[in-house]
Amino acid sequence: MTDFNQSPKLQLLPAIDVADGKAVRLTQGKAGTETSFGSPVEAAEDWVRQGAEWIHLVDLDAAFGRGDNRAVIKKVIKAIKGRVQVELSGGIRDEASLEAALATGVKRINLGTAALENPEWTASAIAEYGEQIAVGLDVRGTTLAARGWTQDGGDLWHVLERLEAAGCSRYVVTDVTKDGTLKGPNIELLKQVADRTDKPIVASGGVSSLDDIAALRELVPHGVEGAIVGKALYAGAFTLVAALDVAGQ
Repeated sequence: MTDFNQSPKLQLLPAIDVADGKAVRLTQGKAGTETSFGSPVEAAEDWVRQGAEWIHLVDLDAAFGRGDNRAVIKKVIKAIKGRVQVELSGGIRDEASLEAALATGVKRINLGTAALENPEWTASAIAEYGEQIAVGLDVRGTTLAARGWTQDGGDLWHVLERLEAAGCSRYVVTDVTKDGTLKGPNIELLKQVADRTDKPIVASGGVSSLDDIAALRELVPHGVEGAIVGKALYAGAFTLVAALDVAGQ
């Protein structure tokens, strides 16, 4: 067995979900379950201070189709520019919203609903922007969830096959039933997706302890490149500094 300290590191992406201008967390992605954690800019500054290399920034209002937080998101990105990479998600469904998102200077865009509802446009966006595009696969069982997780978005394996054919460079895989519940990630689901693609996977949902991070790090050789961590950090289950240490960063 290889020495754990020599195994490849797991990238950690602390999440900042923005609703109504505030940093919030949801339970199982449901609108109305928000718990507020204050200023998104302060949250971002805090993660950077603690050593984050990435931040996963989500415009929840745009994801739910109930407005947007563009001004606040821009402030967050401006505050931390050059010190940390940002992955931006939420409500990016057409050329205009994609161009506006990329114009903010973020490293990566995470497409969600659009990838399920508008395959042709998604394929052209992947062809044009390559590594800058990741696709979020939000899963219940093997059924994908769309529109802020309020609608079914088709079969996971069919969609994955289509995205592979389109040359998608990275997947963000979330078990919706685990997200915001602190019940541990769905290791089996991540292994199954990793078996069907050689592209890197970012795990999302359910991380509750440093043991969970250690378990995800063990999947790095299988293709799990990183993990988005949200509620556990905000709830004080562990510090980002401790998590980065376990992740090998």
